[in-house]
Amino acid sequence: MALESVEKYNQLKEKIGLYGSSPEIEEIIRIITTVAPTDLSVLIVGESGTGKELVARALHQLSNRAERTLISVNTGAIPEGILESELFGHEKGSFTGAVGQKKGYFEAANHGTIFLDEIGEMSLNTQVKLLRVIEESEFMRVGGTETHKVDVRIIAATNKNLEIAVKNKEFRQDLYFRLKAITIEIPPLRRRKEDIPILVKKFASDYMATENIKFKGFSPEALELMKQYDWPGNGRELRNFVETAIILNKGEVVNSSYVANNLSIYKDDTRTNLPVPLNMPHDQAEREIIYRTLLALKLDITEIKQMLLNLNSHSYSPHAYELPAHGVDSLAVEETNELKPSTLAGMEREMIKQTLKKFSGSRRKTARALQISERTLYRKIKEYGL
Repeated sequence: MALESVEKYNQLKEKIGLYGSSPEIEEIIRIITTVAPTDLSVLIVGESGTGKELVARALHQLSNRAERTLISVNTGAIPEGILESELFGHEKGSFTGAVGQKKGYFEAANHGTIFLDEIGEMSLNTQVKLLRVIEESEFMRVGGTETHKVDVRIIAATNKNLEIAVKNKEFRQDLYFRLKAITIEIPPLRRRKEDIPILVKKFASDYMATENIKFKGFSPEALELMKQYDWPGNGRELRNFVETAIILNKGEVVNSSYVANNLSIYKDDTRTNLPVPLNMPHDQAEREIIYRTLLALKLDITEIKQMLLNLNSHSYSPHAYELPAHGVDSLAVEETNELKPSTLAGMEREMIKQTLKKFSGSRRKTARALQISERTLYRKIKEYGL
């Protein structure tokens, strides 16, 4: 490839926001550039955290609709009872609380693009109406009798195997066939580990620019250890790890020791029994990760205290090697080596409370630090009265 072509290609990757040198990423970019100028519906398949919304945005940015609206809808986050109204709108009096006419997301995205994430969670009834929009470019508001035409490109995404869902009668076959004609599969990070150093550099650069923090980077040995880890949370987990490392290492080079210690909570069964089973419900899995992370932190603090005690057992003073209050008290670790509060819910509440305090109440930063979605964090804040 000529130097000029390479430069243009790198500019394209920068615009798209997909970083990596793996053949898989190169192929995804090729498909995006080929399909984007068309109005074909696209199905994006990939595990949570792989960057499905990034691909959707790239398809929109490189399309003829780039100057129009891109509306992203997480269909799995909207209760089934109101999803249809949110997508297609409703007429006044169509149900209790419908005090006026309301336009839905499809009308708002007219002449633009709509991105339907977690489409595998959509009910069969709503799938029928979505199929009608794809085939006829028309829909009907809830409680209405008038058909409305709409010109919108549909991009859908899922982390489910829709083929299996079709066999289990959980997803309509006709809709699946309409969507799967153009399928972009994003492989998990564990299948393209050569991309990890590139992503680490990008995530670190972005975070330093956003937070105005200086950072010396990761050592080659640290990066090699990171490439040996499977990253079940994919790019989202890697970004969180990088940002946390930048904060905790205070401008110094992140070495292999830090990486080994902080990834061991996922790899050492004697400490935390991770990874969390993949068949566990999403909310339960998030809670399990928080719980096991707390236990790992407690063990780390206990080990540090023991190490300091052993440094000079004969001349030890109760305050000579005292750990900072925020390092112990915030996790409520007592001399008995018991983690308080003792219930899972109590520990979860305390972790969320302390993390919110650390980031001055920023829910976005708190959710990222805890590796949970903002939606889940909002629910937990309300549940625990924080």
